[in-house]
Amino acid sequence: MLLHSYPCIICLLIVLSSAIITCLIIPRIIDAAHIHQIYDILGNCRKQHDQGIPRLGGVAIFIGFIVSFLLPGLPGEKLNINYLLCGFIIIFALGLIDDLAGVTARTKFITQFIAAFILVIPGDIRISNMYGFLGIYELPYVLSSLLTIFLIMLVVNAFNLIDGIDGLAATTGIFVNGTLGLLFIYMGQYELAALPLSLVGALIGFLKFNITPAKIFMGDTGSLLIGLVSIISAIKFIEMSKFINSSPLRVYSAPLLIIALLMGPVFDTIRVMVIRITKGISPFTADRNHNHHRMLKIGFNHLQTTIVFAILNAISIAIVLFLDGINSSFLLCYVFLTYLFFNGFLTFTIRFKQRSLTS
Repeated sequence: MLLHSYPCIICLLIVLSSAIITCLIIPRIIDAAHIHQIYDILGNCRKQHDQGIPRLGGVAIFIGFIVSFLLPGLPGEKLNINYLLCGFIIIFALGLIDDLAGVTARTKFITQFIAAFILVIPGDIRISNMYGFLGIYELPYVLSSLLTIFLIMLVVNAFNLIDGIDGLAATTGIFVNGTLGLLFIYMGQYELAALPLSLVGALIGFLKFNITPAKIFMGDTGSLLIGLVSIISAIKFIEMSKFINSSPLRVYSAPLLIIALLMGPVFDTIRVMVIRITKGISPFTADRNHNHHRMLKIGFNHLQTTIVFAILNAISIAIVLFLDGINSSFLLCYVFLTYLFFNGFLTFTIRFKQRSLTS
């Protein structure tokens, strides 16, 4: 296997090849979208653009990712590649159909559940133990499976929902998967590192065309894939931490690091859904109440907003890494309070701005 011969070089080549493949494909997709008039839906309340922009960037991301992931010839012992590919293909098909014709929230939910079920039950990709995090250790099989299916669906939808402005979903995906890839390399788990790093390369290639002014969007095809790869890589990191002596954190801190990595999109998704439910409307109703929309309301542009969220993500990870000796419950509170404070800042600033305009 190539990956076992020159691991670090192959990992770098995985990122480069994925980025190059994606870069080469996207211009062809843009041309085809213009010819066939396949554009993002104008007037959608979640969208921040007033002109038609192709939305099939996720197709290029998927091709660049899957080719670079499979090319090194992974043995599949730690990743259950057959089931993994089934999950990827199902999510890819769901995203592509949604981008081309649209699907209902119910169809999305059922399809995501099927993909998650395949990965968790026959694929055995699940969180089996919390290793003392918050006092929780080994999980019963049924609880472990249900929790993992729920987390997969939550993170997949969280990345889907933050894909509302230029560069945000891609940058977040690079940050999350780049961190996990580096951690796997540090732990000597090069086979596992290939998964997030393949996506990192594809997202770097895509980002070239998605930074403001965006020439193409990733669509659900891309955002759903980012969420799925992110949560699978996160689960594998938690599960492998107990076996690796060179783990960068104590075992019980691994779940906390994953929470810190994914807190941004997950926190915003839960916040928005709770608000919708309290208002008596469907939690799946689209609106402009996400934090990235609120950032735009107070005067930030797309690039500035993306940078702010990247910094916020880095702060939450730094809290976990540099305060590792503190009780995990306190660390979790610190991470949560970081986002809660940020959310409060946005609320205060928006209300202040509205009062200034009306006075």
